[in-house]
Amino acid sequence: MRWLTVGLFVLIALLQYPLWFGKGGWLKVWEYDRQLQQHKEITRQLELRNAGLDAEVRDLKTGYEAIEERARFELGMVKPGEIFIPISEKNQEVGSSSATPLPPSQERPPSGR
Repeated sequence: MRWLTVGLFVLIALLQYPLWFGKGGWLKVWEYDRQLQQHKEITRQLELRNAGLDAEVRDLKTGYEAIEERARFELGMVKPGEIFIPISEKNQEVGSSSATPLPPSQERPPSGR
């Protein structure tokens, strides 16, 4: 009777092996599912990028505002009689500093301690 039990356990183990480790086993299915989720995320990101590019192409085909904007910012073009004054980010950072000195009329008097 003992050999029969051991034999049945071995038979069950042999039948379970392809289910877990075979070509179409659960471990492979889990790996394929993980890869599928990665590909879906990449596809979603690419669809968002494509939608943005599609909107930009439609805007360039239908209106002159987008063409003018690109000419101004990417090529530095200006209209006749127009003056272009570039403002660098470095100047904006310095100008937005909260540590600007007070004018002499608003300065605090020195403490006499």
